Amino acid sequence: MKNIKNIIFDYGNVIFSIDFLKAQQAWNKLGINNSAEFFGHRQQDEVFDKFDRGEVTADEFRAYIRQKTNNPELTNDQINAAWNSMLLGIEDGNNELLLNLRSKYRTFLLSNINAIHYDHIMNYLKTEFGFDDNDHLFEKTYYSHLTGKRKPEPEIFEQVLNENNLDPAETLFIDDSPQHLAAAQKLGIQTFLMTAPDTLQQFFKRENL
Repeated sequence: MKNIKNIIFDYGNVIFSIDFLKAQQAWNKLGINNSAEFFGHRQQDEVFDKFDRGEVTADEFRAYIRQKTNNPELTNDQINAAWNSMLLGIEDGNNELLLNLRSKYRTFLLSNINAIHYDHIMNYLKTEFGFDDNDHLFEKTYYSHLTGKRKPEPEIFEQVLNENNLDPAETLFIDDSPQHLAAAQKLGIQTFLMTAPDTLQQFFKRENL
């Protein structure tokens, strides 16, 4: 990693801890028997990709879950709770690290997210930290459901690069999904795969960035 001037951060399992297994267990309890195939880190039902792009509304997503579970009596709150069960929270020190890094680099957030998770996380940020959003931690934030694009589609990376006049060779992208890193690498972006038990704070201390 040389000549880094810009850093693009993924959110889930880079900044904000998530647990895919918890979501699978929650879907199973609602009646989805093949929950591991239905939703996971490497594969998922196409409804999740559409929801990430904003092509499916929260109400349409919940209607789909009722259809998949064959349970029209499921409430919005039950479905939201199952879907949000994977969202664990932010490790102590991560927000402070991001503020410090913003003073040294041009920093950006690039997250595959959806309306239900977005609302839950914004509420979490307000409740836990008094933040209205993530905007003060980054120069600019990109959420897939608001851009209409999601990783690993090259268009979302190109949007971040072009809108901010970033040189890919001077840009580092940190994500926990190999397929997302592969797409960034094809555009000449430097990358790092975040894998537990490694953490964002350990990475920056180790790399002396």
